[in-house]
Amino acid sequence: MNELAAETGDICEPARARRSGGRGARVALRAAPLSDEMRPVRGGMAGGQYRPLTEAGMAQIHESALQALEVIGLSQAPKSGVELLTGAGAIQGDDGRIRFPRALVEDMLAVAARGITLHARDPKHDLHLTGTNVHFGTAGAAVHIVDPINLTYRDSTAQDLYDAARLVDNLDNIHFYQRTMVCRDVVDNKDMDLNTLYGCLAGTKKHVGTSFSDPSHVADCFEMLYMVAGGEDKWRERPFVSNSNCFVVPPMKFAEESCITMEDCIRRGMPMLLLSAGQAGATAPAPIALTIVQAMAECLAGVVYANAIRKGAPCIFGTWPFVSDLRTGAMSGGSAEQALLTAGCAQMHRFYDLPGGAASGISDSKLPDMQAGWEQGITNSLAGLSGLNMCYEAVGMHASLLGFCLESLVLGDDLLGQAMRLVRGIDVTPDSTSIEAMKEVCLGGPGHYLGSDQTLKLMQTEYIYPKVGNRMSPKEWNEAGKPLLLDTAIARKNDILSKAGCQVEPEIDAAIRARFNIHFR
Repeated sequence: MNELAAETGDICEPARARRSGGRGARVALRAAPLSDEMRPVRGGMAGGQYRPLTEAGMAQIHESALQALEVIGLSQAPKSGVELLTGAGAIQGDDGRIRFPRALVEDMLAVAARGITLHARDPKHDLHLTGTNVHFGTAGAAVHIVDPINLTYRDSTAQDLYDAARLVDNLDNIHFYQRTMVCRDVVDNKDMDLNTLYGCLAGTKKHVGTSFSDPSHVADCFEMLYMVAGGEDKWRERPFVSNSNCFVVPPMKFAEESCITMEDCIRRGMPMLLLSAGQAGATAPAPIALTIVQAMAECLAGVVYANAIRKGAPCIFGTWPFVSDLRTGAMSGGSAEQALLTAGCAQMHRFYDLPGGAASGISDSKLPDMQAGWEQGITNSLAGLSGLNMCYEAVGMHASLLGFCLESLVLGDDLLGQAMRLVRGIDVTPDSTSIEAMKEVCLGGPGHYLGSDQTLKLMQTEYIYPKVGNRMSPKEWNEAGKPLLLDTAIARKNDILSKAGCQVEPEIDAAIRARFNIHFR
């Protein structure tokens, strides 16, 4: 029976279970790649089955968020932001804080963009952020690369970022690539922003997310984007990069330079991830519910701000509250509390009917080990089941976002496939509950379902199989030389990188390298 689970393994069939066409034809059919619509899991499947908040709880969180905006408000808006927000109806107090009347928030929620599409350079990878559609991807600003063989950490480089992008381009269950690490070999900050952006674009044609360390860097980065897109008009038709923008510094303060960057990017047509990343017990309140309140208040302020710049600007409601281990104050990204925070935020995104994103899949473990497996498995599964549109930092992140591991990226592709299978759930249809197959097997049939038409038909479309995960029996495993999971991941990583080339046309790549100081090959 073990052979049935292998995609190309032998199937031992009794005579009456055999079907016309021969075993070879069936094996070839199963080995052929499935069309996207026939795959058992794919990006954009609808979640929403898990709901840690009640309807009354969501309403109470919303009410508290509105009160926080009216009573506390946000400080430190840049001059341009003050003009935009007060012009829209916000009030600047004598203390300099910007306060948001309830009616203003409600008016801006009414005009905020919904059902947005985050474009990819390859349209088959477009992300449709509507309802509870779920997409998993990367993010983060790791400063180290994890070497799981030597058990060491080293500074991350532009080449590492590019290699991670190339891997993501070839991993089916990772649906977008937001920058994963800091290019620490690039000393100049402007060059770093340019290398970060181009490393992402050169590595993958999936949707890309990036950030800018200074508002003055935006113009040159857009020059690069126009070169890749084929002109500003082509960029505006299908903007394939979003800006991850920490426009607030929790608790309840605007980040002046990031706000200026946000204003510029929105005017240039770039989708915006409005990112609030408080840490419960440190820069956000300790109660999980009140942490969500603060995140909602800060991101609602972002909705007002973005729509004051341009009504209907495409934005992702980026509530990313994190968790502290209250014994030490250290971040705990792989905790059950983190999973609950993320799922609660996903519910609030649906409460507002806004495209939403949050963090999932972070591991506090330093290596891709069992701890990383349970932390990533739990947080990603709950994020997907809660219907989170954009699950950021889902794979590769270790040491509470300080380290990134390429091998973990490959392992994570399997993990996300299983998580998406949970998101898909159980298909209950007249065909899937018909007892005809049972009658055929039980009433004069072979007494098992091996080799039946229904089993073979559903083998590829109802079930998902790991690429590196090991399902051998102990005997098979021993006979195969006792392969280790990490060794298999390394082999797959090396195979992908040996074949994955630059995803920018050669003449454009040459022009970009002539214009900008690119640090990777």
